[in-house]
Amino acid sequence: MKTKKRSIGSEIVQLLKGNIKSYMMYIALVVIMLVFQFWSGGKFFKPSNITNLFNQAAYVAVLAIGMTLILILKHIDLSVGYVAGFTGAVAAILMQTYGVNQWLAIAIVILIGFVIGLYQGTLVTRVGVPAFVTTLAGMFIFRGLLSLILAKTGTIVVSQKGFLSLCQGFIPDIPNNTGFHLVTLLIGVIAVALVVFSQVKSRRHKQRYEFKVVSAPLFIAGLVAVSAIIMVLCVVLASDKGIPWSAVIVGVILAIYTFMMNKTKLGRYIYGIGGNDQAAELSGVNVKLVTQFAFCSMSVLAAISGILYTSRLSSATPTAGNAFEMDAIASSYIGGTAVSGGVGKVTNAIIGTFVIMSLTNGMNLMSVNISYQYIVKGLIFIAAVAFDVLARKK
Repeated sequence: MKTKKRSIGSEIVQLLKGNIKSYMMYIALVVIMLVFQFWSGGKFFKPSNITNLFNQAAYVAVLAIGMTLILILKHIDLSVGYVAGFTGAVAAILMQTYGVNQWLAIAIVILIGFVIGLYQGTLVTRVGVPAFVTTLAGMFIFRGLLSLILAKTGTIVVSQKGFLSLCQGFIPDIPNNTGFHLVTLLIGVIAVALVVFSQVKSRRHKQRYEFKVVSAPLFIAGLVAVSAIIMVLCVVLASDKGIPWSAVIVGVILAIYTFMMNKTKLGRYIYGIGGNDQAAELSGVNVKLVTQFAFCSMSVLAAISGILYTSRLSSATPTAGNAFEMDAIASSYIGGTAVSGGVGKVTNAIIGTFVIMSLTNGMNLMSVNISYQYIVKGLIFIAAVAFDVLARKK
């Protein structure tokens, strides 16, 4: 008896029904961008604003990647905002006050981040202090240290060009008279080729083991849509100054953590501990060591976030780091990280970051009062978490 083939339309409906939680954040991001594009009179998708959005999102995206690991493990880190602010200020002081080479200063700050993570992770894993209490105390400590080291000087202006280029510079281009940044276009073409190759390979792998896959027409349509988005974005950026270094830094960190979480034992251990830490320990997983790694990783990424933020502002300020942790946590949850732990993707955390930062960017374009901005972001956050809880109940 022949099975009746479903139409493309019915297949799309079934796909959306079965994966609505996964697709909702992408739909939300597209809707937010289109709404602000309309409301701002076409300003949102201007090359200069897209570049600004990347630079705005960079330091939050780096934090969201690390926070996703912490939340998967059913912990939390409330200190990351002021760890970022403190380490960014230390970098500025090392360069401007003590004349330390900018790249050495960055290395020192990243090492400080590692030590902070080691300290907090030890309290959580060895002493048994709950992560909430440990990192809440850390938030107070590093907020105090930030105020203390900037008490005499106040805001410190950074002048090192290499340091400033991290969140203000762009990848270099080859000389040309086309009016476009050719290297950005080339990167777009390479990115499309990699996406097509990886998706085709993944599809064949699933078919080999008889996993369910979407029909060929829908698969091709999806590839075309994703490729079109990548190329349109690259063309927009290429019409201005090209891809900012901040996007490259986030991309490299994302690639490293995506590989770690999907292709290594450490990634499987993190998911396993988040799902059931007792079962993971009985299976021979060193739960304390893996958790310690997650806290060290988080604080190192917080240090990198602080560097990016200081680079973006060209200065270290006493208010740096305020509410960064809230944006990072919200980004992870909006990206689909489960409230109960054990589930989450760093790639989705980046989408969550762009949802949050697109809201901020769009409302800034519309000159919306900061008070209303906090209210809107809070409502979006609670809606995302409520949606996750309801979806898992079903």
